[in-house]
Amino acid sequence: MVSRAELEASLADLRAEVGDPRQGIFGPRSVAWRLGGDLDVFVGGGRAALLQLAHPKVAYAIDHHSRTRADVGGRFARTFQHVFAMTFGDLDAACLAARRVHAVHSRIRGVIPVAIGAWPAGAAYEANDPETLLWVHSTLVDTVLVVRERLRGALPEHVKDGFVREQNRFAALFAIPAALHPRSYADHSAYMQRMLGSGEISVAPCARDMAGFLVGRAGSGSAQPMLGRAVEVMSAELLPRELVAAFGLLASPALARASLRGLALGGRVLPAEARAIPAQAQAQRRLAGREPSRLAAWTERRLFGLARR
Repeated sequence: MVSRAELEASLADLRAEVGDPRQGIFGPRSVAWRLGGDLDVFVGGGRAALLQLAHPKVAYAIDHHSRTRADVGGRFARTFQHVFAMTFGDLDAACLAARRVHAVHSRIRGVIPVAIGAWPAGAAYEANDPETLLWVHSTLVDTVLVVRERLRGALPEHVKDGFVREQNRFAALFAIPAALHPRSYADHSAYMQRMLGSGEISVAPCARDMAGFLVGRAGSGSAQPMLGRAVEVMSAELLPRELVAAFGLLASPALARASLRGLALGGRVLPAEARAIPAQAQAQRRLAGREPSRLAAWTERRLFGLARR
């Protein structure tokens, strides 16, 4: 497992690599800020969450250790808050977030209670396991690229290569060993395909239950909220077909594709400032020596509040 000493060594290496600590691990000229810096990324939030839940070690870790088992949306919000601190914060903020996540993860361990996919009953899990961390990290990388290409068209291979390589800095915040880092988009894609076909990614009963809570179709018996249906429809469109079936998602391809066309059109019409993720907007203001934006802070609270509904 990744120890605290290994994390600190990884952070020290990252600090030596970063040219301007004020810009954080990426900075405004990075591919990461360009591809993952606007509200489009939230289109893939459900996809990323469900890909993570499709790993039995992730699913049972959440099932066994989350205070509110049904609050998958809350976990999604907390994940993105850490991701944004690491992506758009200065280097100290990114390292602080990394230490906090590692400390939480260090308390999460247990066993998978039933055989599922390639995992036998009794298989151990620990949240700071490098292989499990790599899967969670890769789902975020993959989802950004999938969403960008669906909304903006095919990306050149060199852009995807640059994005994947930059994201290895993000992986270093979790001390994922460099030997596991992909060196190109082809490496990343091959890893995703191998995992999806290996049996290591298999939807456990608890993951299917949590997916129901995520899309608003479980627990209360009340009608599915509009936001939940939107998450379900978009996730069903963006996920691999076999996972759509395994999670029991109710797809609506026509609605999803019409929504994606509308979002793509909005992205072409709206100015970049209106589409920016609040965390990126705040980072730009910080680097320009300006006060934080109250509007951006309010927007971020609204976005994370919606994630819990």
